[in-house]
This record gives sequence, structure tokens and C-alpha cells, in this order.
Amino acid sequence: MRHPEMLSRSKPLVPLPYTYPCPVQIPGPELSMTSVLGIALLSLVLSGPTVAFVPIGGGASNHVSITGTALLKKVTETCRAVAEANHYEFKPTGSSPEELVQACLGPTATGLVSGAKFHSALQEIYNQNGLVDRDFINSAPHHFNSEAFLEGRALITEGMVAIKANIRKQNFQAARETLGRVLHTLQDFYSHSNWVELGYKEPYINLIRPDLPLEDLADVDTPTCKDCPSGRCTNSMLPSILQERKLTSGYMGIFSAAKPKGKCSHGGATDLTSTTVPRGGISKDERHSDNKALHDVAVNAATEASLQLLQDIRLTAGDKEFLRMMGIARSSVVCFVIDTTGSMSDDIAEAREIVNEIIDSKKGTQDEPSEYILVPFNDPGAEWLKAPNPIVDKQAEGVESSEEEGDWSKIIEGFEAFGPPIRTTDPNKMKEEVAKLTATGGGDVPEMCLSGLQLALTNAPASSHIYVFTDAIAKDIALKDTIVALIRSSKSTVSFFMTAGDGRRRRSLSAAASFEDYIELALASGGQAIQVSKAHLPEATDVTVLQRARNPGTQETFPFMVDESLMNITIYITGTSISFLLTNPAGVNQSSNEDTGKLGTIKAVGNLRRIRFNSDIQPGTWQISITSNQPYTLKVTGQSTITFIYEFVESFAGPHPGYAVLSGRPQAGQPATLVLSVMGRKGPSSMTIGNVALVTVSGPETVRNSTATDMGNGKILATVDVVPEGEFVVSLKGTDKESNSEFQRQSTTQMSVSKVNIQAVVGSSVEPGKVFKLPFSVMTQGSGGQYSISARNDRDFPMNYPPSLTLTTGQYANTTITITPPANTPSGTDITLTLDAKSSNGVDSNYVVLRFSVVSKITDFVQPSCKVISVQADECPKDLSQCGHFQWEFAATLSDGNGTGIESVSLRQGSGNLTTTSLSGPIVQANYTASCCSQIVEFVAVDKVGNVGKCHHSIVRSAGPPALTLTLPLWLCLLVSACVTRLCKP
Repeated sequence: MRHPEMLSRSKPLVPLPYTYPCPVQIPGPELSMTSVLGIALLSLVLSGPTVAFVPIGGGASNHVSITGTALLKKVTETCRAVAEANHYEFKPTGSSPEELVQACLGPTATGLVSGAKFHSALQEIYNQNGLVDRDFINSAPHHFNSEAFLEGRALITEGMVAIKANIRKQNFQAARETLGRVLHTLQDFYSHSNWVELGYKEPYINLIRPDLPLEDLADVDTPTCKDCPSGRCTNSMLPSILQERKLTSGYMGIFSAAKPKGKCSHGGATDLTSTTVPRGGISKDERHSDNKALHDVAVNAATEASLQLLQDIRLTAGDKEFLRMMGIARSSVVCFVIDTTGSMSDDIAEAREIVNEIIDSKKGTQDEPSEYILVPFNDPGAEWLKAPNPIVDKQAEGVESSEEEGDWSKIIEGFEAFGPPIRTTDPNKMKEEVAKLTATGGGDVPEMCLSGLQLALTNAPASSHIYVFTDAIAKDIALKDTIVALIRSSKSTVSFFMTAGDGRRRRSLSAAASFEDYIELALASGGQAIQVSKAHLPEATDVTVLQRARNPGTQETFPFMVDESLMNITIYITGTSISFLLTNPAGVNQSSNEDTGKLGTIKAVGNLRRIRFNSDIQPGTWQISITSNQPYTLKVTGQSTITFIYEFVESFAGPHPGYAVLSGRPQAGQPATLVLSVMGRKGPSSMTIGNVALVTVSGPETVRNSTATDMGNGKILATVDVVPEGEFVVSLKGTDKESNSEFQRQSTTQMSVSKVNIQAVVGSSVEPGKVFKLPFSVMTQGSGGQYSISARNDRDFPMNYPPSLTLTTGQYANTTITITPPANTPSGTDITLTLDAKSSNGVDSNYVVLRFSVVSKITDFVQPSCKVISVQADECPKDLSQCGHFQWEFAATLSDGNGTGIESVSLRQGSGNLTTTSLSGPIVQANYTASCCSQIVEFVAVDKVGNVGKCHHSIVRSAGPPALTLTLPLWLCLLVSACVTRLCKP
């Protein structure tokens, strides 16, 4: 028997809103209009005249356009719903993402807000969407090629399960990355199959509903296409396929021209099967003269399908968490990593004051952090000292051994040396958690500082601010390369506050760790390493226009640009025996011995000198001249909505060529290519982009200018032919049209090149208790020989991998790492895996940072059902001007049948009061009471694995005869609902 949704095949299928017995009303026609705001926002991602199913970088319009259209529309819709629920007006001042974010966050905070987090979230989704065309180029299910419909749908539904589980665990980056891949596969269905050739214009809801069957699939022996000698025909489907409405897709041959007899090809120059009869192809990836109509329908269907998938995720997650996943949140996340060993008793009290000051200084402003994370770390103490510790002993001798690192991990396992991370969005809750910290334990001076920092870097989202408080050097210095990889991958800023320790017994680690390690890590991230006495710790609390370091010190003048948008400008100088002279554009000076002067206020704390500018800041070119024969660092910071994000990319070939984001360091000896997204006060249109360059931070300054191409919408593709030697940052200059002033910005995270390349792709989630095998390849363009391999994951899950590989120049060596999450790992847990390859002499190395999810296998795909018990609305007057004095009531029962059980019930539409009986029972009763002025109610029930069911009722009465309300069987309800949705058009 056919499923009710498939009963009528003479007309295009319509997405059906409900899948349970429901009240059905036959209303009068309604006029639906897309708001001007929505049109303006959607135009941001439509950068060309047409839309094509090709990856980022593959043309003026691409997969990103379809994804971006759906994302912006759904985010706008969600923001409006949040504003209505919180009783404020959602009214963006313009159409830029920055203005959308500002309006979405509402009037509760003052000041301007940057759209950087929103841009970054969108970019993560776009990147993963595009990577499907590189990483899974020959995978039929990922593209719905070769009639792999069941397998393709399995990828979508498994991905949706992972996304929902990730959001529940607040692992938003993992959720975004999976979302990008899933949307690509879903969108390809409409371009690569014959769905639109069969006359269907609406999305195929069954693709995201595994409880619904995929029917009328052409089997492998059924011919589907007629020959198209020219290679391009308007419709190559055989009449029998069209008549029987058989679903098929094109076969794609990257390496072979073979395909089953009579089958359609995908088409195109890279499809070898397209020259095998039947020739041609049915791909609607790009718009041509012969397929314009089909292409346009495919684009529209793919966009609507993306919206359906996003709505399902939104209903499961709730509006607040959905927006957090999309980066709609105030400021960046702030993370505190605090040493809790015995010697920190005084310092913890001081750190508590610093935490409170940081929190209080941001409260009530648009810079208020969207989340706070606390990571305490301690020392295994006496037990650790008693155990044999070959890794530390070897480090003391200056020897490295990846095999012994594994032994060391086993030794400290169970000693609770660091974590677990504590997360909250409530600033007062974070204050309470820090207040609970006590200083205990610790035997020797070095501590597990880097382990705590690793936990912070893998739990905090990208571009977070991390503050580390300790009084000791790092015991776990072997993690240093991993920390650098995580810093570069996440672009988070790390600042260290190190106080002078006491006389605890010191284990000899002088050859392996020192305060210099903290300085190097801080500099790599764009942060600072501040060494102060315990008494002065509270004074070193301040949270980039310019950053430089000099070792050895020298006399040098550093110019920098101050634009009108910059506020709260502060200069930080770390080092000893330093003098300086600050000069503004008008030539006014202030020297280092003037604590309070015409330009600002100077304060010295330990090795830190802080210059805080006065409020009357003059825009233009400033300069600071520094004199010292000791090492020093310089950092100029400020607050502004003008900023940029960037990624180094590499091009890839194939059916849909494009650019892929590099996980590790750019390749030495090759031009470096990067994509920048630039954000202004009113979007990219409010700026003119000037120079993009790579600039060295340490030593004699080297500037490598780029050849930049404006890709539209604030995106810049920049290529640098020769990359500077050593560590460098990205520098951007331009003009702010709002103030007609020039601006200068610099990335915080330092980067360098490498001759080593590591390739690894995570294509699926991992089941708890199951061994997961991850193939990876390593190659070097430098000297061949022995390269050590190091792997770490932030969950300490057991892993096996070869400790070394022998590389031949220019050839990839292939191997595998296995990782086994324990059987009790909660579904939705994400794992951050860092893989490093280093030459035997330690001169060259590279890394990749991979993130994947642990997701329990589920078999419950059935949505909770809703059954109406009663509706009492007879007293509601037809004259709405009198509605305020009357109420109506609605009651329904919710059930998850034999599923996992209902976890939550929430009101989606209506301003009344919704109550439910206990959710622990098999049947949940929902009661709703509202004013007769609020005439529509909709609430959703979410089960424990994320399936969503809706309950909807309306007492809206038409001007004609009273509306007929019925409770119908499931299949008839679906059919009538579909008819109503399409206004019963023939």
C-alpha cells in the first residue's frame, strides 16, 4: 500500500505540515508576502545573476548561495519570533548581517555589536558544504549520483541525528560542520536526480523523514534515459520513466566510463560516462540555455528543502540554542583557566577579583560574553610523583618519545588533574563557580597548565578569549605543539597571568619548560604573558590594530592607524628596561615617565606597561617609539565593529572545482591564498578594501603584499606569491565610508609555512564503544626520512597509531589511526583530534585539527503524535474588538508511542498559557488557555532523540459561513492539510 503522501502522483508533491490526527479548518485564502527585509538579507548571499550547484570558489554563484539564502531566511524568522516572545521590536536599521545581529539581540544591551561570530558560523557551514565536492568526489551517496537514494538519505538522517545531539551538548561547531555537509547532499538531490523532470516543484519531505518510504525508485535493470548526441538536451528522460514517475539519478564516472545499460549520466566534461550511450547528462548544477527552466525549479526546491531541514533542527533545539549555533550571540566566549594547587591559595582570591572585574566591566553592554567557561587544573601530586614518569624524566634530559607519552597519559589517568569544564551563560553563576575554587594538593612546582588550556581550547568556540592564571611553569610541556595547533585552528586569544611561586619542591624540568613557553604561546595567539607579583595581580586585568615582538630589543618606531570607529584604545608593552614615546597625528607627545599626560594614562604592573588612551582620540596615523636592549612585545588594541576573519585555502579540481580551507599551515615554496570576510558598521558596502598583506611579527619586519580580488559581499580572495620567513600575521587596510577615515586591522593568530602536508577527512560520526578507523596521509616536499607522528584527543579516548613514518620527498605515506570512545560516552559528545607530523631534526612540522562526534545509533524516527481532546471557543465573539473579555480553551494528548518518550513541550505560536501533565508518562496531556484575541495555537513536542511533532489549532473565523472543524484519521488529515496548503488548486 502506498503511503498517503504518495497517493496522488499526477501533481507535484506538497510538503505536509502534520503527521498525526489533527483538527482541520478550511480557511479563506490568505496573502503571503516576503518582507522587504527578507529580500534585502537574502540578496547578501546572492552575489551573481544566477545560482549554481557548485562549491565555494567555483563561480560567482554557488552552493553557498542556496545555503546562505536558507540560513539567512531561517535566522531572520527565528530572530523575529524571539523578539515577539520577549516583547521588543525586531527592526534592523539596514540589511547587513551586522545590523541583523544588532536587531536580533534586542535593546537590552548598549553600544554596537560585531557580526564576526555570525559571519564565522556561516563560513564554517559554507566551508564544509564546499568540501563535500573535494573530500567525497567519488561517493555516489554524498551527491545522490548513480541512483544511491537510500544511501544518500541515510547520510542526511544520520547527520541530522548528529546535529541535534551536538546542539544538546552545546557542541555548536561540530553541529555547524555536519550541517554544511548534510545540506550539500540534500541540495544535490534536486540537481542530480530527475525529481523536477517528473514535474515536482516542492521538496521531497521523505528525504528528511526516515519513517516515510522512498518509493518508485528505478531499479538497476530499468533503462531511464534516451540518447542525447549533442550532450545537452532539454529532457532526456524516457517516456516510460515520466509516465510511471520513476525516480532516477545520473551516473557519474570520475575514473571509469562504465554504467548500467540505458542509464542516465550526470553529464559534463569530467563525467566519463557521458560519452557512453545514452549520451549527455541530466545534471542541473549550472544554468544553460537548454535547462533554464529545470535548473530554476531545482534551485527553488533545494532552497525550500534546506529551509525544511533547518526548521526541523530549530524546533528540536529551540530558538535560543538555534541562534547560538548560528553565532547570534553577544561578543565572544570568555574562558578562565585557573591553577588550584596549594601554592595558589592567595592567587585564587586575586583571580576571583579579576574574573569579577572582567565580568562586571562587560555586563549590560554588547560586549557581554555569550558564555563563560571555567577550567580548573591541579597536579596529580604525590601519587604522580611516586609513579614512574618516563616522559618527564626524558624531557629533563631533552629527549622526546611519542611512545612514552602514551605511558605518561596512563599514569596520570584518574588523578583529576584538570577539568571538567564548567559552562554557563549566567555571569553571576560563573562568579559563584570561581568562588567555590579552593587551593589544594600539588607536590612539585610545575603544573598541568597546558592540559587545562587544551581543554579550554577544545571546549570554547573559535575566537574566544582565554585567561590562564598560574604560579608555575608547565609540567605537561609535551603538549606545546598541540596547543599551538589548536590556537591556530581556533584563532582564540590566550593570555597568561603568572605570579611568583613559592618554595615547593621543584622537579627538574628546566630543560623542557619555562616562562618563555607561555610568552611564545601568548604571542602565537595574539595574547600576552604577564609576570607579576601576587600583590599586583588584580591590576593586570585588561582584556588588534598592531602587534610586534623584538628579541633582542632594539630602538624602533611603530606607526599605526587609528580610525573613528575605534574606542577604548589601549597599548600593552611587556618587557624590562623599556622607555617609549607616544605621538599623535598632530605631533603631540607623551613619554613613558608621564603617568598621566595629554594622550593617555600609563600604568606599570610587573613586566607590563599599559597605556590607556584618553577619550578625545584624534583619528589618523599615530606612532610609538620604543627603546630597550631587552626583549619586548607591543600590542595596540581597541574596540570596533570593523574587523575581518580569514582562512588560508587551497584550490582543488574535479567536476566542481573550488577552494578548500587548510586545517594546518600553508605549504612552503608555494603562493599562499586566503579568503577574507570583512565586516563594517553597516556591512561590506560601508567599506572600501585597500591592502592585504602578510607581515612578520618578530625580528626585522617583512611585508608581503598580495594580489587581491574582490569577490563581492565583503569577501576578498588574496594571493601572496612569496610568504615571509618565520611567524607572520595578516594585515588589512581600508577606508570606512561611514566616517571617511582609513583603518588598519591585524589578525591576532600567528602563522608560518611548512613543507609537510597531512591529509585526513572525517566523513561520519562515531558510535560509543565502537572502534573508529581514520585513514590519513603524510607527505613532505622537504627532506625525506623519519617523521614522528603524534596524536591527541581532548577526551583521552584510547587511540592507536604508528609513532613514526618514513617519508619519500613528494610522495604520500598512508596509515591509519584508530580511536575508541567508551561505551558510556554520551551521544552528542564531540572529539577534537590533533595530528602532528615532525621531522627527525625538529626543523619542520605540520598538523591537522579534526572534529567529529560520538552519536549513539537510534532506531526511533517516528514523530510524537497529537490527538485533540476538546476545543471550547463558543464564547469567542465574531467581533474582534470585543475579544479581550473572553477566553478559549484547547486540550490535546501527546504520545511518542513505542519511541524514546517525550522530552519537552513548548509553545511556538500563541500568547496564552500552556501546561502539561508529567512528561514521564506514556501519554502527556496539554492544556492551553488564551484570550479570544489570540486565535491560533501551535506547540511542539520533542522526543528524547530529537524527533519533532506539532499540534496546531485555529479558531479564526472567516467572514462567510463558520469554519468546519473536524478530527480526522491520520492519512486523511495529511491529504486535506496538503490540499489546504495549496488552496485546493486543481
